[in-house]
Amino acid sequence: MTLEEAIKTAINYETKVRDVYLDNVDSIADKTGRQVFQTLGDEEQGHLDYLNARLEEWRETGKVSPCKLETVVPACDVIEKGIKKLDDHMATRDYGTEREMLTKALAMEQETSAFYRRIVDELGNDGTLFARFLEIEEGHEAIVQAELDYLNQSGTFFDFQEFNMED
Repeated sequence: MTLEEAIKTAINYETKVRDVYLDNVDSIADKTGRQVFQTLGDEEQGHLDYLNARLEEWRETGKVSPCKLETVVPACDVIEKGIKKLDDHMATRDYGTEREMLTKALAMEQETSAFYRRIVDELGNDGTLFARFLEIEEGHEAIVQAELDYLNQSGTFFDFQEFNMED
């Protein structure tokens, strides 16, 4: 795969994952859930803007300059504190619709992360453009998985078992 093909493919992935978030914002009953989807959707739009600018630069100059790619994804400890505050509130509602949307979002994030992982490996030096995307998408994946784990009350939080149902 060439760098231009990789950028175009990344644009397709980012568009799909952005649409999963933004097309479902209004369907989420919980205010915090809507905010999470809106924030992640906006971040994915920022990725699209970045990739489109890099594609245009590539077409004009045959080069891509490494520009800093920011993220709104907070550190894991910040996310953990925020989710813990929702404990009582979330225990009082059925989150079936949110669970379905989060499951779809997680699948898209996993697919997108897998694409970036493959491109980073496959393109060598040209793949460094996508290394930051991989970090960010893995962060999105962790957020969505944590939300799902919490809603499912699986006893898992950020891939750590908090309790065992058999104890």
